[in-house]
Amino acid sequence: MITKSSNQGYQEKLKGVMLKTLVYGKKTLMVSINLTKGATIPQHQHLHEQSGFLLSGRLDFVIDGDHFIAEPGDSWTILADIPHGVEALDDSSIIEVFSPVREDYLP
Repeated sequence: MITKSSNQGYQEKLKGVMLKTLVYGKKTLMVSINLTKGATIPQHQHLHEQSGFLLSGRLDFVIDGDHFIAEPGDSWTILADIPHGVEALDDSSIIEVFSPVREDYLP
């Protein structure tokens, strides 16, 4: 699957959290997420392993009780079933990959 770049197709999943599925296959799914300053994704956990890369902005992650301030160029992996959440300290843009595919993020 190849997808051409476009600013269209984002959906607001939570207040200030815009998500767009970029590509997906049988085992992985890649999304683009834009967060406005102050937006939060509350603590949650899921069966998916999640790896991400911060393109711009700053994020305050809480992963299994530990804080991690992410700045542009930083990356992370959150293992399956680990509690995590994030707050956008600035307007931020990230790319994340989930495995297995998150059915709730399929277009």
